[in-house]
Amino acid sequence: MQIAQITKNSWRALLANKSRSFLTMLGIIIGIAAVIVIFSVGKGAESLIYSQFTSIGTNLIAILPGASDDNGPPASVFGITITTLKNKDIDSLQRILSDQIMAASGYVRGQSSVVFGSNSIDAPFLGVSDQYVVVEDVKVKQGRFFTAAEEEGLAKVAVLGSQVAVELFDGRDPIGKKIKIGKHNFTVIGVLADRGVAGFVNQDRQVIVPLSTAQKILLGIDYLTLARLRVRDGYDLQATAEQVRQVLRELHNINDGEDDFSIRNLEQARQVLGQLTGALSLFLAAIGAIALLVGGIGIMNIMLAAVNERTYEIGLRKAVGARRRDITLQFLLESILLTLLGGVIGIVVGAIVAAIAAFIAKLNGLSWQFSLPLLSILLSVGMAFVIGVAFGYYPARKAAELNPIDALRYE
Repeated sequence: MQIAQITKNSWRALLANKSRSFLTMLGIIIGIAAVIVIFSVGKGAESLIYSQFTSIGTNLIAILPGASDDNGPPASVFGITITTLKNKDIDSLQRILSDQIMAASGYVRGQSSVVFGSNSIDAPFLGVSDQYVVVEDVKVKQGRFFTAAEEEGLAKVAVLGSQVAVELFDGRDPIGKKIKIGKHNFTVIGVLADRGVAGFVNQDRQVIVPLSTAQKILLGIDYLTLARLRVRDGYDLQATAEQVRQVLRELHNINDGEDDFSIRNLEQARQVLGQLTGALSLFLAAIGAIALLVGGIGIMNIMLAAVNERTYEIGLRKAVGARRRDITLQFLLESILLTLLGGVIGIVVGAIVAAIAAFIAKLNGLSWQFSLPLLSILLSVGMAFVIGVAFGYYPARKAAELNPIDALRYE
């Protein structure tokens, strides 16, 4: 029997039980759709990560307290308090490497109630140096940023993110007004231009205060949680980072021991987060593969039931000359057609879900690019074909081995 005729018979058999065929394909559809969505969301997450870091700057070096290897984050990222990074370290780096470093700032962060009159919000506050505006290329929309003298003198002044200004002052001019951060009164001296989300933090919903003020008055600490250095144009980022490493080792009296700090640049941070999202995507894809396995078992069960239902038909075909190969091929093709059709529907469903997710992300202001990797489509089609063959072979073989006389007597 020719392949075309066998395929036609297989298709006719599937259409004869449309509801059962669809329910059989459902596991395959869900599994393939999950794989497509996972790969697409993974690519979208990578584009978001890259845009988040490039929005901060491409010629930045970050210093975090605590040791780590080149591929992993330091302990401070997981909320462990490490006090090895100090203000004097950043001052020394800027002095020693003044040719390479354009600006530098230490960072500390806290969370507190921020009150003006009857308006109160709970918002993060960020303690930074006066060079913060250069380090992160920040624009002041209204008023001014604080000076080095104010930073050194523990001045209680604050610069508001644009969203904080709106929430607290309802459109009124905030410059010169007094706000309360925790238990302390601060004078508002500026409002930053809109910045959006950067580094997974809403930059518009935070209050900026002088670093020394945040450390000694608001938090009661003498260490930094982060430092950033902006490298001058024309200097190699990696080479400068290595010089920063050597200077910090000397400052911390580290010879052959483990560093008590970690240095990252944009590309390293992107690669680390890319590896994390990649590992998460693979884990979720494995969960999607479980759905495919369940779908494959369902196909085997249905095909075995079909063999029992069509025992007389099989006996009759063998009695008029159908070969075992023809019977095997027909039932195997039915299984493959079920999985491939389920795979195609799953790809379409997955693409639609991924597109909706990208649309919602963009509506929320995220730089999320919709992507449908060719690899995910090829992998889905390949997995559907393999499942069709793997789970369809046994029922097809069982059908081919039926004795025609016993089969004709079945009914």
